[in-house]
Amino acid sequence: MTTESNTIENHSTKKSDEWISVCQDNDLLANTGLCALLEGEQVAIFKVGLPENSRYDQDLYAISNYDPFGKANVLSRGLLGNIGDHLVVASPLYKQHFDLVTGECLEDSEQNVKTYEVRRFNDEIQLKKTVQ
Repeated sequence: MTTESNTIENHSTKKSDEWISVCQDNDLLANTGLCALLEGEQVAIFKVGLPENSRYDQDLYAISNYDPFGKANVLSRGLLGNIGDHLVVASPLYKQHFDLVTGECLEDSEQNVKTYEVRRFNDEIQLKKTVQ
């Protein structure tokens, strides 16, 4: 189901209301990301290993995989961390930091990335379908 580029494409996606299953929970390791396709868009999904007393109430985050600085779909390969109160992914190209909650670029607030709703349901990772 995964390829060398760490992209998952499920041709038999299951639809439940407006949520689309993109991979199994065990496809996504703690403190890593993977790329999934949602209606033709590449989405970077991250599973963050959180300490028990963390102020964050979730461990799954999803943002656009597109790095607006490097002009490439690479954010799912970035390094996870935190800067102050922000959970971030650092782009593997030019190292800008994108907030996993808001999509904000901490170095340039005019270059934000899209965020997506993500959840775990029946051992599957699901993205909420964007309603146009």
